[in-house]
Amino acid sequence: MKKLLIALAALSVATVSIAAAPTNPATSNPGVHRYVIERTFPIGALAGLDAAGKARVNANNAKAGVRWIQSYANADQTRTYCVYEGPSEAAIREASKLNNLPIDSVTEVPVTLTPG
Repeated sequence: MKKLLIALAALSVATVSIAAAPTNPATSNPGVHRYVIERTFPIGALAGLDAAGKARVNANNAKAGVRWIQSYANADQTRTYCVYEGPSEAAIREASKLNNLPIDSVTEVPVTLTPG
């Protein structure tokens, strides 16, 4: 019974944290959605990504109306998980095509969960 009460209390706190978190990253612009893009690259492909390359990616993204927020890579830099904002999945895919970047999957992530 004690474990059940602790679990219910934890669930209650988690529910409050989820409800208090923003559901859209761009609350001032409801037409903007957030996506996580998974990509697979050959070994060494990310080694040449410099400031000029990032600037080209950002310029092409702007043409498609999307914005690159942040990316994470695995240890050998063959997989990335990129956070983007844009009007639609189609716009995300268009930006990837303009940048000649692979896409394994695109997932819309409208809900922000925080540990607090």
